[in-house]
Amino acid sequence: MTRCHHGVRRITPTASSGNGNDEPAPHKPTRVNGWTCPPQVNQVSGWLVLSYLAVVSLGVFIPLLPPPWNYALYALTGVLFVVHMATHIAAVTIDPACDSVRAKEYYYSQTKPIFDRKKQAHVILNQRCFLCDVKVGPKVKHCGICNKCVDNFDHHCNWLNNCVGDRNYWYFFVTCLSATAGVLVILIVVFFIFIQHYLDPNRLRTAPQFDNVRGNDTWLMFLPLAPMKTSSTSLLALAFLTILICFLSLLMLLHLVVFHINLRGGSPKDTENFTLEPDVDAQSVDRTSRKSAVGTPGSQNPLGSSSMMSSTQDGPPQQQHPA
Repeated sequence: MTRCHHGVRRITPTASSGNGNDEPAPHKPTRVNGWTCPPQVNQVSGWLVLSYLAVVSLGVFIPLLPPPWNYALYALTGVLFVVHMATHIAAVTIDPACDSVRAKEYYYSQTKPIFDRKKQAHVILNQRCFLCDVKVGPKVKHCGICNKCVDNFDHHCNWLNNCVGDRNYWYFFVTCLSATAGVLVILIVVFFIFIQHYLDPNRLRTAPQFDNVRGNDTWLMFLPLAPMKTSSTSLLALAFLTILICFLSLLMLLHLVVFHINLRGGSPKDTENFTLEPDVDAQSVDRTSRKSAVGTPGSQNPLGSSSMMSSTQDGPPQQQHPA
């Protein structure tokens, strides 16, 4: 079982026909990383939300805070955005494929064989991947979306448009942590401005540019470089929308971060439940196949006699992660 535990998706690239019979899936090109086209909807929406929060926080709401709070929040939010961008780009760019796959010449340009469950039960047998045609380690899984083997496969992240494995897991984890901290800071700032607008709006109008503005119904955005007038209603509507986006984002991010923190700091028994269950399943399947072969004289294994002693790293269906 993978570290992520939300929904089910096949690891192997198989498809079903209209009559319900399993048929070989059409050839699927191998993805290099998260920049490989086509982008996924979650990936695009994530970048749009990130851009929106960067603009409204640094350009609209933080400039309204009185000093020295505005300078402190500029620094804190800026650092969190830089850390998030750096780790986010790294997690998307790094190819999480196992060493044997990346070392294979012209691997990504080669046409992979089509996997047919009628002929072979698992993609990986005896630590060899049928699709990648390479020797793999005991913790490798073949991702049906990226169509390649990933070492210590965690999940395929739709927000990164990339698999998460040994090579980019910590970049992914810091991405989630920095996003959670950044969204929480923005949520607190915007909520404070929303409340302060009704309690004492003059505390939000300490910038020198407000000296030339008459009345409390006119506000300035993008201070101090490019002041732009807006109405009080528009400012409150923008604040409400930002609070809503931050709240929903924070719920998803906290669920993800707490899950991974518990996983990394859990007891050995908890870790075994996530990492060793595929091997237990594989041994059960192996024992069942042995009994079938012994109990039925003259029966032949469709995968050959050597497969009766094999173990599989294919494991249970892939667990889809919200991240």
